[in-house]
Amino acid sequence: MEIRNPATGAVAATLPSTTTVELENTLSLLKQGQHTWAKVPLKDRLECIIQFGQLILANKQELAEILTKETGKPITQSLNEINGAQNRIEHLRKNAERWLSEEVIVRDGATLEHIRYEPLGVIANISAWNFPYNVGFNVFLYALVAGNAVLYKPSEFATLTGLQFAKYLYQAGVPDNVFHCVVGDGRIGEHILSLPLDGYFFTGSYKTGVHIAKTVAHKLVPVQLELGGKDPLYVTEDVKDIKQAAVSAAEGAFYNNGQSCCAVERIYVSEQIYDQFVEAFIEEVASYQVGDPCAEDTFIGPLTRAAQLDVIEEQVKDALEKGAILRLGGHVLEGKGYYYAPTVFEHCNHNMVLMREETFGPLIGIQKVFSDEEAITLMQDTTYGLTAAVFSSDQDRAMNILGKMDTGTVYWNCCDRVSPNVPWSGRRNSGLGSTLSAQGIRAFVQPKAYHLRPL
Repeated sequence: MEIRNPATGAVAATLPSTTTVELENTLSLLKQGQHTWAKVPLKDRLECIIQFGQLILANKQELAEILTKETGKPITQSLNEINGAQNRIEHLRKNAERWLSEEVIVRDGATLEHIRYEPLGVIANISAWNFPYNVGFNVFLYALVAGNAVLYKPSEFATLTGLQFAKYLYQAGVPDNVFHCVVGDGRIGEHILSLPLDGYFFTGSYKTGVHIAKTVAHKLVPVQLELGGKDPLYVTEDVKDIKQAAVSAAEGAFYNNGQSCCAVERIYVSEQIYDQFVEAFIEEVASYQVGDPCAEDTFIGPLTRAAQLDVIEEQVKDALEKGAILRLGGHVLEGKGYYYAPTVFEHCNHNMVLMREETFGPLIGIQKVFSDEEAITLMQDTTYGLTAAVFSSDQDRAMNILGKMDTGTVYWNCCDRVSPNVPWSGRRNSGLGSTLSAQGIRAFVQPKAYHLRPL
């Protein structure tokens, strides 16, 4: 399998793909290893994960360069991701024992009642390329602490990073028959769906997520799907600082080149401040340095996948044909690599594809609204349900709007944010299940009820 550098299009590495025979042999080893791993005390399993985090930080410059080489993510953002993902390990350190230990429900009387939390077994973690540390750590670290073995399938666009996860987990004390990284494209992923695994945890597109759910439904094992989004942001006229609101909105839309499930993908602005906001937004986006992702001052690098250029071009064409005003960008950048100019449209509406379908790139549409009721209706006009945000100085007003959003996460005066302290979940086409928080810790165990009657 060829790994290409998105900044140049050149082959960065060539790796042998895992064969179906190797995959089946790996599953056999993982099933054996899981039984032993589950008997390791929780505190010792957790200590391996803490040691893994320390090794990652000790080697973060090299790891960031690997991530940048294979995904095109600007080097400063690669470092930010590696540093930021450590909060998952801290979350486990503080909370894993509390949420995975046996619970005594009834202590007195004729019958005692306890709950024990047992690992699922061997789970598949079919992961994503856009934030491999964040979305990977959400699954495989939590699964390992809970006593599971993990068959890890990184995206073919972040395979080198996936292999580094295996390397440092082994160094940290996780046995090689408890975590295994396989190499390959969707064909290997398809074969994983046919194997007798005990759970499937996927991060990626809605289309693939539905396919996975349908394919493994008959197994009656846990399935969690972290899928896409078309996340709205509403800026009310009462924001205290219009320029700061524009700066925050722009970063939420264009960080990691817009390649984030929870990136701001459509913006609604009150008509009283619309012109001021748009001008401040344009000024901010125009200041972004586009170029070599290895340069520390680059904010916009190449897209990770060349095919996404066509998706963006189609959305741009559609918006122009339907009357949107192009204020910035709107074209592929000349030269090597998969670069698209940061693109901003104003005077958009919901007849346009860029206001309804996921973009996953450096493109945003802005629409003028005349009331909260109109903004709410437009924000709700989507098949997705990942996040929604409101910028306003009035908390009661913002909370009223956010309370009407059918999304797993809502933001007041912030956006594009994930915390391990609260659940990360989607609704409708954005997926099912939760990672992070106490719910995310217990996503990797199954309860067993004990009815104990001493004689």
